[in-house]
Amino acid sequence: MNHPPLPFGIDKTLLRLDRQDPYFCLHFVTVFVRDQERSLRFYLHQLGFRLVVDQRLESGGRWIEVSPPDGNATIALILGPQEGDPERFIGLDTRIYFITEDIDAKFRELSAHGVRFHFPPRQAKWGGIHTRFEDLDGNSYGLAGFDELTRGVETGRRVLMQTREAERRAAQELEIARQVQSRLFPQIHPEMRTLEYAGVCVQARAVGGDYFDFLDLGQGHFSFVIADVSGKGIASALLMANLQANLRSQYMSTVDHPQSLLRSVNRRFFENTDDNAYASLLLATYDDNQRRLYYANCGHLSGLLLRRDDSIKRLDPTATVLGLFEHWDCLVDVTLQPEILLPYIPTE
Repeated sequence: MNHPPLPFGIDKTLLRLDRQDPYFCLHFVTVFVRDQERSLRFYLHQLGFRLVVDQRLESGGRWIEVSPPDGNATIALILGPQEGDPERFIGLDTRIYFITEDIDAKFRELSAHGVRFHFPPRQAKWGGIHTRFEDLDGNSYGLAGFDELTRGVETGRRVLMQTREAERRAAQELEIARQVQSRLFPQIHPEMRTLEYAGVCVQARAVGGDYFDFLDLGQGHFSFVIADVSGKGIASALLMANLQANLRSQYMSTVDHPQSLLRSVNRRFFENTDDNAYASLLLATYDDNQRRLYYANCGHLSGLLLRRDDSIKRLDPTATVLGLFEHWDCLVDVTLQPEILLPYIPTE
């Protein structure tokens, strides 16, 4: 969404993205005062400024910067020079102008706070409305308003409100998507006599393409799936849901034929996704009666099988990833021994 430019240089907060020239803006202007603490209270409590810097210097001096509520330029409140006549630097026209979208309202507000104005807001020859006010040391400032400024601020405010509403809706929809995706993960764990297992998925973002599942095959068999869909965010979450539906709709009809299941899953994933979409997947089936585990690793990170004797068996890939090739096949490794311990399969 493009923000319309505001007139008279009011918007000094936008960063240029092209980086053709170094960032360059006004940092602060200096105003000399007699008593920094007394002046600080005036600028904060009567003008409504905010404190930006209040630093004690090694020399014993004090550096103070204050800023009006909007914008990024600041005013440094400095004690008058000790040499010569310090009064000649104090109580002058600072040549500093503030601008506001409603000069009459700002005039009433500051007057109620005890700020002394030279005259009420009035029309200027150059087309705007202006007045002048002083701080406690007689340093004077200009205050101006323009119809174009008011319209520009209102336009910018509407754009900001629309942007924030869009961001709020996007965050709400993302939270709904996160809740929906969390329900796609297994809610029921098939009971095994000889195996304890658990699974958890913590997405890098609110939603993503990581996926795991537990599939009850009946007769003492169950499969666990770990997969990672290409990409991040909403797009990969949708692909993850496609893969999950693909697996769950077919696994019962191919209980004894994991290769046929994966060939069918690959074909559907290939047909239903873009050419650059793919998923790595590890499908492992556990036989609770024989205490055997056989698996197919489709381009996923190697799982680690931790044996009772502390040796490690790597569950290395037996095929390439799913979804990139229409004609695809895989191997199933059934050589694992029954004295396995709980397998550990990383997803990263």
